[in-house]
Amino acid sequence: MVAAVGSFLQARSRNGLWKVRVEDIDPPREVPGAARSQLATLDAFGMKPDGSVIWQSASKPFHDKALDTLLAENLAFHCACSRRDLPASGVYPGICRNGIAEGRKARSIRAKVTNEPIAFADQIQGPFEQNLADQCGDFIIRRADSLIAYQLAVVVDDARDGITEIVRGADLLDSTPRQIHLQQCLGLATPAYLHLPLVIGADGRKLSKSEFADPVNRLAPVDALVRILRILGHPPPPGPARLDRLWRWAIENWQPEAIPKGPVGVHAD
Repeated sequence: MVAAVGSFLQARSRNGLWKVRVEDIDPPREVPGAARSQLATLDAFGMKPDGSVIWQSASKPFHDKALDTLLAENLAFHCACSRRDLPASGVYPGICRNGIAEGRKARSIRAKVTNEPIAFADQIQGPFEQNLADQCGDFIIRRADSLIAYQLAVVVDDARDGITEIVRGADLLDSTPRQIHLQQCLGLATPAYLHLPLVIGADGRKLSKSEFADPVNRLAPVDALVRILRILGHPPPPGPARLDRLWRWAIENWQPEAIPKGPVGVHAD
């Protein structure tokens, strides 16, 4: 919800469009009803997307087309490797880059990387640079179960949806150079990036559904929004507030430079 509020305020404070995309391309990990519940929560907070909600699964033909383009231009390759074939570092050593060894079968598709560093300036985290060859090696863009990997899907969909600025949590900062690499390979524009601080509990672990953190709708929307604004470095004036007035204040006073860089510690209660 911190990421949703941050992206909403960044768009609204600049008279931009705020779009909501449900990334439903990983059926084995999807929880039935979770997406509808999330959309209902956004609605309860008064966060209305511009245009219809986008369901990523509907874009599969475009993901497949991008995959074919990368293969045809020798920017990607079929790979027979499993995780067992990787060194302890997890960096792919290029085993199948020049062809699959006899007797082995293709499992996934990987994007080829170069030794050229990829750098960008994040609006919160500052300059960030990665050499993909050193950090991850050729990375998977279609999984062994034939599902398109997140890295390729979001690149294709951001371009199709006309996204000019991406606001999300800092846990995805490390993924950004891979996405920029794919943008460059496909001749797509690179949007601006703003990575918000993670929220951590008393034990130092991030609050998230994977860590069984309390859902945001345990609180009334106005109370939850006050907490979120504090996390984002924008504590609202004291006193009771109505949701519409709180949003108005937040939009009028939104300043990205006030957002903390590092993780923000809160208690789940």
